[in-house]
Amino acid sequence: MPVLDREPSKDSGGDDGLPKLPLPPLKDTLDTYLSCMKHLLTEEQFNKTKDTVKEFGAPGGVGDLLQSKLEERRLKEANWVYDFWLSDMYLNNRMALPVNSSPAMVFPLQNFKAPIDSLRFAAHLLSGVLEYKTLLDARALPVDYARGQLAGTPMCMEQYYRLFTSYRLPGPERDTLVAQESCVMPEPEHVIVACKKQFFVLDVVINFRRLNERDLLTQLDKIVKMADSGEEQLPPIGLLTSDGRTEWAESRRVLMRESTNRDSLDMIERCLCLLCLDDASGPELSDTTRAMWMLHGGGVAKNGGNRWYDKPMQFVVGADGCCGVVCEHSPFEGIVLVQCTEYLLKYMIGSPSKLLRAASVSELPAPRRLRWKCTPEVHKLLTSSADKLQRLLRNLDMNVHKFEEHGKEFIKKQKISPDAYIQVAIQLAYYRCHRRPVSTYESASIRRFQQGRVDNIRSATPKALAFAKAMTDGMQSTSDTEKMEMLRGAIAAQTNYTIRSITGLAIDNHLLGLREIAHELRMEKPEIFKDEAYLISNQFILSTSQVPTTVEMFCCYGPVVPNGYGVCYNPQSDHIIFSVSSFRESPQTCSAEFVKCLVQGLLDMRDLCNKCNCVSTPTKQRKEQTLETHTQTETNWQSKTQQRPCESSKNQQAPPQVLVKKPDQTQVEAQTQT
Repeated sequence: MPVLDREPSKDSGGDDGLPKLPLPPLKDTLDTYLSCMKHLLTEEQFNKTKDTVKEFGAPGGVGDLLQSKLEERRLKEANWVYDFWLSDMYLNNRMALPVNSSPAMVFPLQNFKAPIDSLRFAAHLLSGVLEYKTLLDARALPVDYARGQLAGTPMCMEQYYRLFTSYRLPGPERDTLVAQESCVMPEPEHVIVACKKQFFVLDVVINFRRLNERDLLTQLDKIVKMADSGEEQLPPIGLLTSDGRTEWAESRRVLMRESTNRDSLDMIERCLCLLCLDDASGPELSDTTRAMWMLHGGGVAKNGGNRWYDKPMQFVVGADGCCGVVCEHSPFEGIVLVQCTEYLLKYMIGSPSKLLRAASVSELPAPRRLRWKCTPEVHKLLTSSADKLQRLLRNLDMNVHKFEEHGKEFIKKQKISPDAYIQVAIQLAYYRCHRRPVSTYESASIRRFQQGRVDNIRSATPKALAFAKAMTDGMQSTSDTEKMEMLRGAIAAQTNYTIRSITGLAIDNHLLGLREIAHELRMEKPEIFKDEAYLISNQFILSTSQVPTTVEMFCCYGPVVPNGYGVCYNPQSDHIIFSVSSFRESPQTCSAEFVKCLVQGLLDMRDLCNKCNCVSTPTKQRKEQTLETHTQTETNWQSKTQQRPCESSKNQQAPPQVLVKKPDQTQVEAQTQT
């Protein structure tokens, strides 16, 4: 086993004293890779892969050379895989951000009785954002601590400090994650408000004083009136940010030719966040519909141009009560988004609106409308971006389902980890739909290490496949006792891989590092990375994340391959919210059909547990319970990159129920990240 050495980090965001990410032994990774892939390949494919892996891992061979280079890199870098991972997961990806990359958090449906109510909500929300930003600026945010097998382990907090200080700058071949951390220039103290596809600068500090909630409402009201002014309507430039990254980089280059556009881009790129004041989306506001509106804004005819997708945090407040957050994923993981969002909703619930109290800044200057100088070329680019967003909108098949037969409490009573149980249920659902296993991504947090982000839990284990087959093909021929043993075997396999992942010993980051260090050394790409098995291993047809919340809301995102599913789930005590996405253009996928198989699988698993009474030994119970500890899908929304025909479910969310946590420290229950 590798040594977990502790070295102080130069990072001021909570890394001090955390160990460096370990580098797994090469043989362990190669052996695990083969065991992960064998049941996903034909016999011929696997035999070829086995030979390729054997050659790569031969003593004194290419693998040994690359491993030694990674060991050298580990000594020099705070986190040996971070830059490789960030580029591979996000910055090199050329796909459009909406649906494909940016997840959304959907708030409970708000009941706005009059137009001013939505502005009051927005002012209150923005006031909470400024409170949270004050905590971040003072480095006063409580440190997250892991729970479970490695309980009490402090987690890297660096991601939190990128919430309001970063920006994803498009590039022709690779994007850049820009951090606003200049000691020379003062930090920006403005928010960009998008209203009717126009952009306005809202200064939140005037005369060295932060605006209070009443001032914010006054300014927002002015912005709405300015946006309604028909004679000043400008083209919906935000649509350009919804395009593919290479296309948006080119459009931005065209915009930058004009000084007016450069000034407007600079104001947006340096703002704290976006506040999107959306028009009403339509009469139907089910969970499924609201999830889709959050992901793509309803396209050019609705609020698709009322966004700027490069900013990490876009708070959406719809006139019809459709509210949430759209997040650019490259700076941080899901748990950071969840913690921030829960802080804001609890702030709004627990801190009464201060609109009738507190002195205001006298004679507030009017917010400024951002101007754009648009040539015929820009108008042509806007038309192209709008068309592509419409195609993406029509392609997305979203189904949000609230499973109410049981929640995580039932699963815990079986002495089983809820996350492991749900992951096995997802494998069962896919098998029943398609009669085969596929590469599956479940992100696992590695924040217990310096600059830690995520690695992958490969949930498509051989034991999960055996259980799925027994519950599908062998319903009559396999006894309930045998099925229960298979379920426990699948749970144990999932648990073991999860622990491996959160302790930095999984295979995906390691294989990525070996591939990228070879590229850095200008070597010919090793055969192992050209092999069909490696391509299959990285086609994540199932992209899954656990995103649990203590406030009633849910997360959603799109698939990462054309014939895949995005499956995000939020286990609560007595119910589980599933957000399932796929693409209509794929003849192989259907979100409604997948949800149907998922629900039936959960019911069958419940009945099996009840029949067998889930008796297990204390030792086995303790081992199985550790998984919940490590699988709080920290919102990874982490998928790696996209699929088509069915109907949506229409579950309405209940009002938020706030569970107050101790203020002294935050316990981060799971380490699996979306």
